[in-house]
Amino acid sequence: MDLITDSRHKIEANRRLCILKDIKELETWVYTLECFSDELGYLTVLEKQLIKDSILSNNIKGIRRKNVLMMATLCKYEQELKTEYEYGKEEYHTKRSKYHEQKRNDFMKLQEECMVLKRQVLKSLMKFRR
Repeated sequence: MDLITDSRHKIEANRRLCILKDIKELETWVYTLECFSDELGYLTVLEKQLIKDSILSNNIKGIRRKNVLMMATLCKYEQELKTEYEYGKEEYHTKRSKYHEQKRNDFMKLQEECMVLKRQVLKSLMKFRR
């Protein structure tokens, strides 16, 4: 194997490894959002049956919409990554890394909003006495 061919194989192996790492991380994000979707169902029931606060209800609906949109965006991104992994020939470069980093930031922002919502619900529940 000559030096050029060996170098191309290393670049291809690195490209596939980086994309696979991104796919695995993305699968974790989607799983987290699926779990939070379930939690939103529970929070909705708590709000309707116990808390009965229209502002909190609207906050839950707003986060639910954002969660669904984020899941759709990430599923589309996952398909792009899988296609790139299988058929792409472009090197894994800074632009692709920054794009993935932006997706991570979007996910983290939503996750923070979800934590704020959970705190709101818990604070509302703490007002109840036996």
